[in-house]
Amino acid sequence: MKEHGKESGILQPSERLDDLLTHELRIIQSPEVFSFSMDAVLLARFATVPAKGRIMDLCTGNGVIPLLLSTRTRAAIEGLEIQPRLADMARRSVALNGLEERIRIHEGDLKQFEPDADRPFYELITVNPPYMPLQAGEPKLSEHQALARHELACTLEDVIAQAARWLRTGGKLAMVHRASRLGDIIALMRAYRVEPKRIRLVHPRIGMEANMVLIEAVRDGKPDVRILPPLIVYNEGNTYCQELMDIYYGESPQLKDGSHGDQ
Repeated sequence: MKEHGKESGILQPSERLDDLLTHELRIIQSPEVFSFSMDAVLLARFATVPAKGRIMDLCTGNGVIPLLLSTRTRAAIEGLEIQPRLADMARRSVALNGLEERIRIHEGDLKQFEPDADRPFYELITVNPPYMPLQAGEPKLSEHQALARHELACTLEDVIAQAARWLRTGGKLAMVHRASRLGDIIALMRAYRVEPKRIRLVHPRIGMEANMVLIEAVRDGKPDVRILPPLIVYNEGNTYCQELMDIYYGESPQLKDGSHGDQ
């Protein structure tokens, strides 16, 4: 990811402008807040994206997932972020890339947000939620980092419950999370009638346990889940696997859905 110098009228103090993969997109980031990671990139390339309709990205942060999704579809895309600073960064990144007519960023709490009354349902909802349940004591992080990593503003159940409300029948929920939470994720999805359909585990290296999981579920779907081949991030030489190289530096718009060929 290439870093640019400051551009007048775009960046606030401490912010930088980075290239976003290979699609001539740029994104505003700052070391003072939680920047996007590989998790978000994998989710944006894993989700089954509709050709048209509406997409919502919950916990959108600085808007990286809506920006990446815009390279895969002409559907209308929205993002929802509770932190004012991150929502503002996301809006400015959208404007910087000339995508205001395709991407709309909302600032608000997902537990209180309501979609437009005349268009209340979505074909796809994506989410890279806070991973860590809140334990005793306050997380020793900045406010921005704590909200992004810990379930301070919303729990896993909050996320799945709201997504279930806003998905039309047959609509999809795509999520990236810690592999250790997979049992909780499946149980909550089924409790809210969102049936898991595709699961892919992400392993740092061959022989290591999975540390991430990508999961896609369908509103009111029938039980029938596919466990996709694992994604191994690093080769023995500490370089990205070819699939990730294609995502980051090539022209591949999505993760592969099996050992041979694309979705």
